[in-house]
Amino acid sequence: MAVTNSVQSETKPTHPGYFRIVRQGTPEQYCSKLIAERDYPKESVIAELKGLTPGPKRYSSVQISKTEHIELNSDLVFMNHSCDPSTHMDTDGMAVRALKDIKNGDELTFFYPSTEWDMAQPFDCWCGASQCVKQVTGAKHLSTETLNNFVLVDHIKELVAERDQQA
Repeated sequence: MAVTNSVQSETKPTHPGYFRIVRQGTPEQYCSKLIAERDYPKESVIAELKGLTPGPKRYSSVQISKTEHIELNSDLVFMNHSCDPSTHMDTDGMAVRALKDIKNGDELTFFYPSTEWDMAQPFDCWCGASQCVKQVTGAKHLSTETLNNFVLVDHIKELVAERDQQA
Protein backbone atom coordinates (compact mmCIF):
# COMPACT_ATOMS: atom_id res chain seq x y z
CA MET A 1 0.00 0.00 0.00
CA ALA A 2 1.35 3.41 -0.96
CA VAL A 3 1.70 6.07 1.73
CA THR A 4 -0.21 9.19 0.73
CA ASN A 5 0.91 12.73 1.44
CA SER A 6 -1.88 13.21 3.96
CA VAL A 7 -0.89 10.08 5.89
CA GLN A 8 2.73 11.23 5.89
CA SER A 9 1.62 14.65 7.12
CA GLU A 10 -0.35 13.07 9.98
CA THR A 11 2.79 11.47 11.37
CA LYS A 12 5.34 14.26 11.02
CA PRO A 13 4.86 17.97 10.22
CA THR A 14 6.78 19.10 7.16
CA HIS A 15 7.39 22.68 8.36
CA PRO A 16 7.43 22.62 12.21
CA GLY A 17 7.46 26.09 13.72
CA TYR A 18 6.17 27.65 10.49
CA PHE A 19 2.62 26.25 10.16
CA ARG A 20 0.52 23.32 11.29
CA ILE A 21 -2.51 21.37 10.17
CA VAL A 22 -5.73 21.67 12.14
CA ARG A 23 -7.81 18.61 11.34
CA GLN A 24 -11.57 19.05 11.32
CA GLY A 25 -14.38 16.80 10.11
CA THR A 26 -13.80 13.74 7.99
CA PRO A 27 -11.22 13.63 5.18
CA GLU A 28 -14.11 13.55 2.68
CA GLN A 29 -15.36 16.91 3.98
CA TYR A 30 -12.10 18.72 3.06
CA CYS A 31 -12.38 21.07 6.04
CA SER A 32 -8.96 20.76 7.68
CA LYS A 33 -6.85 23.90 7.51
CA LEU A 34 -3.31 25.24 7.72
CA ILE A 35 -2.50 27.64 10.57
CA ALA A 36 0.52 29.93 10.92
CA GLU A 37 2.74 29.11 13.89
CA ARG A 38 4.50 32.48 13.78
CA ASP A 39 4.02 35.99 12.43
CA TYR A 40 4.76 36.72 8.77
CA PRO A 41 5.07 40.30 7.52
CA LYS A 42 3.43 41.19 4.21
CA GLU A 43 5.49 40.03 1.18
CA SER A 44 7.63 37.63 3.23
CA VAL A 45 8.30 34.06 2.11
CA ILE A 46 6.33 31.59 4.21
CA ALA A 47 7.75 28.49 2.52
CA GLU A 48 9.83 27.66 -0.50
CA LEU A 49 8.24 25.16 -2.88
CA LYS A 50 10.63 22.22 -2.79
CA GLY A 51 10.36 18.45 -3.10
CA LEU A 52 7.62 18.74 -5.71
CA THR A 53 6.51 15.82 -7.86
CA PRO A 54 5.21 16.30 -11.42
CA GLY A 55 1.82 14.69 -11.88
CA PRO A 56 -1.59 14.85 -13.49
CA LYS A 57 -4.19 17.52 -12.80
CA ARG A 58 -6.13 16.45 -9.72
CA TYR A 59 -7.80 17.96 -6.68
CA SER A 60 -4.52 18.04 -4.71
CA SER A 61 -2.21 19.30 -7.47
CA VAL A 62 -1.05 22.85 -8.22
CA GLN A 63 -0.72 24.07 -11.81
CA ILE A 64 2.77 25.47 -12.47
CA SER A 65 2.55 26.21 -16.22
CA LYS A 66 -0.04 26.15 -18.98
CA THR A 67 0.24 22.34 -19.13
CA GLU A 68 2.06 21.10 -16.01
CA HIS A 69 0.87 20.24 -12.50
CA ILE A 70 2.79 19.23 -9.38
CA GLU A 71 2.02 17.65 -6.03
CA LEU A 72 3.26 19.70 -3.09
CA ASN A 73 4.27 16.64 -1.00
CA SER A 74 3.99 18.65 2.21
CA ASP A 75 1.54 20.08 4.70
CA LEU A 76 0.96 22.90 2.18
CA VAL A 77 -1.61 20.61 0.54
CA PHE A 78 -3.91 21.58 3.45
CA MET A 79 -3.92 25.27 2.49
CA ASN A 80 -7.53 26.18 1.76
CA HIS A 81 -8.97 28.47 -0.88
CA SER A 82 -10.18 31.96 -0.03
CA CYS A 83 -11.36 34.87 -2.14
CA ASP A 84 -9.60 37.07 0.47
CA PRO A 85 -6.36 35.07 0.60
CA SER A 86 -3.60 35.56 3.14
CA THR A 87 -0.95 34.11 0.81
CA HIS A 88 0.04 33.81 -2.84
CA MET A 89 1.14 30.44 -4.23
CA ASP A 90 3.94 31.94 -6.31
CA THR A 91 4.77 29.14 -8.74
CA ASP A 92 6.87 31.59 -10.80
CA GLY A 93 9.20 32.21 -7.82
CA MET A 94 8.52 28.76 -6.29
CA ALA A 95 7.47 30.10 -2.89
CA VAL A 96 4.39 30.80 -0.79
CA ARG A 97 4.35 34.52 0.00
CA ALA A 98 2.33 36.57 2.49
CA LEU A 99 -0.13 38.94 0.79
CA LYS A 100 -0.81 40.73 4.08
CA ASP A 101 0.57 40.70 7.60
CA ILE A 102 -0.18 37.26 9.04
CA LYS A 103 -0.26 36.64 12.79
CA ASN A 104 0.51 33.45 14.68
CA GLY A 105 -2.77 31.48 14.68
CA ASP A 106 -4.13 32.94 11.41
CA GLU A 107 -5.27 30.55 8.69
CA LEU A 108 -3.06 30.37 5.60
CA THR A 109 -5.17 30.47 2.43
CA PHE A 110 -4.69 31.18 -1.26
CA PHE A 111 -6.93 32.00 -4.21
CA TYR A 112 -6.98 28.71 -6.14
CA PRO A 113 -7.72 30.29 -9.55
CA SER A 114 -4.48 32.27 -9.15
CA THR A 115 -2.69 29.06 -10.27
CA GLU A 116 -5.48 26.89 -11.69
CA TRP A 117 -6.94 27.44 -15.16
CA ASP A 118 -9.61 24.73 -15.00
CA MET A 119 -10.14 22.94 -11.69
CA ALA A 120 -10.11 19.13 -11.59
CA GLN A 121 -12.69 19.21 -8.80
CA PRO A 122 -14.74 22.45 -8.75
CA PHE A 123 -16.50 23.37 -5.52
CA ASP A 124 -18.76 25.99 -3.97
CA CYS A 125 -16.92 28.69 -2.03
CA TRP A 126 -18.08 29.65 1.45
CA CYS A 127 -15.23 31.99 2.37
CA GLY A 128 -17.66 34.88 2.94
CA ALA A 129 -15.35 37.50 1.41
CA SER A 130 -17.00 40.54 -0.19
CA GLN A 131 -15.35 39.61 -3.52
CA CYS A 132 -16.26 35.89 -3.24
CA VAL A 133 -16.49 34.14 -6.62
CA LYS A 134 -19.14 31.72 -5.19
CA GLN A 135 -17.95 28.71 -7.23
CA VAL A 136 -14.29 27.79 -7.64
CA THR A 137 -13.91 26.31 -11.11
CA GLY A 138 -10.63 27.88 -12.25
CA ALA A 139 -9.50 31.16 -13.82
CA LYS A 140 -10.85 30.06 -17.21
CA HIS A 141 -14.38 30.51 -15.88
CA LEU A 142 -13.90 33.96 -14.31
CA SER A 143 -14.07 37.32 -16.02
CA THR A 144 -10.91 39.31 -16.55
CA GLU A 145 -12.47 42.04 -14.41
CA THR A 146 -12.85 39.60 -11.50
CA LEU A 147 -9.35 38.16 -11.96
CA ASN A 148 -7.84 41.66 -11.92
CA ASN A 149 -8.72 41.79 -8.20
CA PHE A 150 -6.21 39.03 -7.41
CA VAL A 151 -2.49 38.29 -7.64
CA LEU A 152 -2.06 35.76 -10.47
CA VAL A 153 0.91 33.69 -11.64
CA ASP A 154 2.30 34.28 -15.12
CA HIS A 155 0.75 31.24 -16.84
CA ILE A 156 -2.73 32.31 -15.71
CA LYS A 157 -2.13 35.88 -16.95
CA GLU A 158 -1.00 34.45 -20.31
CA LEU A 159 -4.02 32.13 -20.59
CA VAL A 160 -6.38 35.00 -19.74
CA ALA A 161 -4.75 37.19 -22.41
CA GLU A 162 -5.07 34.39 -24.99
CA ARG A 163 -8.73 33.86 -24.07
CA ASP A 164 -9.50 37.57 -24.26
CA GLN A 165 -7.84 37.88 -27.70
CA GLN A 166 -10.13 35.14 -29.03
CA ALA A 167 -13.27 36.81 -27.64
